[in-house]
Amino acid sequence: MIQEIEPKIYHNEYKPVPAKDDDYVFVFDGPMTLVKIEDGTITCPKVSDLPAKERGDLQYLFNIDGKNDYLYTGKEPVDIPGFSYERVSSFRRNKPKLMSYAGSTAYHLNVWYANNRFCGRCGHKTEVYGKERAMKCPDCGNIIYPRISPAVIIGITNGDKIIMTRYADREYKGRSLVAGFCEIGEDLEATVRREVMEEVGLKVKNIRYYKSQPWGFDSGLLMGFFCDLDGSDKITLEENELAIAEWVDRSEITDEHRYLSLTEEMIMAFRNGEEGRNL
Repeated sequence: MIQEIEPKIYHNEYKPVPAKDDDYVFVFDGPMTLVKIEDGTITCPKVSDLPAKERGDLQYLFNIDGKNDYLYTGKEPVDIPGFSYERVSSFRRNKPKLMSYAGSTAYHLNVWYANNRFCGRCGHKTEVYGKERAMKCPDCGNIIYPRISPAVIIGITNGDKIIMTRYADREYKGRSLVAGFCEIGEDLEATVRREVMEEVGLKVKNIRYYKSQPWGFDSGLLMGFFCDLDGSDKITLEENELAIAEWVDRSEITDEHRYLSLTEEMIMAFRNGEEGRNL
């Protein structure tokens, strides 16, 4: 999956140090990111690629295998010859996996920084808190930590069949599984039952955990579950969420999935008869 970058190691400790010329910089403009894509390979600028006047507007993000990555925080737009603004989802569609993971995680932090420029308690402008990864209000002392939104990915099975879906009105048009964010006061199993009922109108049983995955594109932490149909297999589609939901036999699942996402891995695990294993 996207976070599986072994033998390289992701270090999320907040230990900011001055940027070096060969460190990477992630530049975002809303849902767009400044990158270079050549023959299916994506890369982002290095510090040395930035105009000299912009190199002071960098926020330390994380370290991957000894190389530090930074976020451009300047207010002025950046243009670099050879690079162009593409949708953030480009990190998902191109290789290498290391850049996909770094880019999605950088975007997660970029959204958090952008959404917390002001204190939600008193409205005062916040500052980067130097002691740890947080924003702090200098007026009331409120400390704001990065937000992680828990969500479930659900493989609903009935013998040799699984429900596969396609989202309605989303950029991603590939096949997916039933999914949704956890609500306040819910445990994960309750989220599974609720999302299944809301999106496809079915009851399920034997809910079992599979695996988890960070998913920075939606500021999420995804948790995968397989479960068995309980009762009627008649699907009642929630058309505001899904364009398609249908039972698919495992023999009909193709090799189109790249194992980049938890959803893709779960679909392939079912195809290969491995849905009962916690891999």
